[in-house]
Amino acid sequence: MRISVIGTGYLGATHAAAMAELGHEVIGVDVDDAKINRLRLGQVPFFEPGLPELLSKHVATGALRFTTSIGTAAEFADLHFVCVGTPQKKTEIGADLGYVDAAFAALAAVLRPGATVVGKSTVPVGTAARLATEVTAAGGDLVWNPEFLREGFAVEDTLHPDRVVLGVPRPDAADRLLEAYAPILTTGIPLVVTDYATAELVKVAANSFLATKISFINAMAEVCEVTGADVTQLATAIGHDARIGHRFLHAGLGFGGGCLPKDIRAFMARAGELGVDQAVAFLKSVDEINLRRRARMVDMAREMCDGSLAGRRIGVLGAAFKPNSDDIRDSPALDVASTIQRSGAAVRVYDPEAMVNAKDTHPALAYTPSAIEACRDADVVLHLTEWAEFNELDPEHLADVVHDTKLLDGRNALDPHRWRAAGWTFRALGRP
Repeated sequence: MRISVIGTGYLGATHAAAMAELGHEVIGVDVDDAKINRLRLGQVPFFEPGLPELLSKHVATGALRFTTSIGTAAEFADLHFVCVGTPQKKTEIGADLGYVDAAFAALAAVLRPGATVVGKSTVPVGTAARLATEVTAAGGDLVWNPEFLREGFAVEDTLHPDRVVLGVPRPDAADRLLEAYAPILTTGIPLVVTDYATAELVKVAANSFLATKISFINAMAEVCEVTGADVTQLATAIGHDARIGHRFLHAGLGFGGGCLPKDIRAFMARAGELGVDQAVAFLKSVDEINLRRRARMVDMAREMCDGSLAGRRIGVLGAAFKPNSDDIRDSPALDVASTIQRSGAAVRVYDPEAMVNAKDTHPALAYTPSAIEACRDADVVLHLTEWAEFNELDPEHLADVVHDTKLLDGRNALDPHRWRAAGWTFRALGRP
């Protein structure tokens, strides 16, 4: 089948490569010339494990190609995936639909009658119904198929999803998409075919639930800090309850990235527009708890510096919002590092993959080529992104390069017994 993917960012590039892997001919479209030129060379402009190999493989065979011409894509394919971003508005908490609206308008102007358009972007409920009128007027059908990718696992999540959700105006509107997804669906992946509004809500409801679970255990960490309890043992104990489970019960610095923070805020904004803001009012507390963890990490760093960060040297391990990614959008690690730097400390940062992006957005921070150099002469070391590389650091070796053996684990991923046995003062969020 001939497929186009409009928007070749994190979602689009991954989806295009995955569709080629399923045996389709795919053309990716973007307005960014530099990005398209790199993709044509088989180069992925961001870090995502497994994607460079998949993309270069199919570019080499000709099954996957890229263009800046939406007209070329419309002429080539009868199944079009729209995968552009929906960032938070600059001065509001709602979603900016500028990229989505522009993509649909450009595609509708050249769409061949009978084509199927598939929206994958995360949008406020009601958006699909509005865009469907535009697609229908151009002679096509619109299906809404939300994505559920985890950064660091995007290829796996595309080729082996835990469910496929389709929002349709009528059952046969999804026929072409079901054919494209046949290699996935024949493996027994659950398929949910529903209306537009439900499909849109599935994504934001899922992200809201995950964010709530994360903030719940982080709220418990706040209580543990004043009672002397251990949030990691608390999480283990309650996670044994099958109704609760262990996943996303990992207390720490909180969530960040380009999805959960902006999605729960956009959900609150849309609920307010619909007059049901009280139904999701709890998400405001979820967001506040998440941000308080960052402030608490700064406070703990100050406490370990005898009450003042001015003139202190701080080593920061991590810049990406999560491991196995170079995404620094709303990164808790960089937020903490920048706040400490503004408090008068000299901050040096190291991350295995996110250094280039971090330097672009946070140029005031100093960056080093290794974890050892970030920690050299540090008064306090902060562990802020749980890369495996940091878990493998030797506490005794690191003690030889720091000024003072003090460590703050913002991710509850390091072994406190190992570090304390090596003579370190070890503190972590929610633990004695």
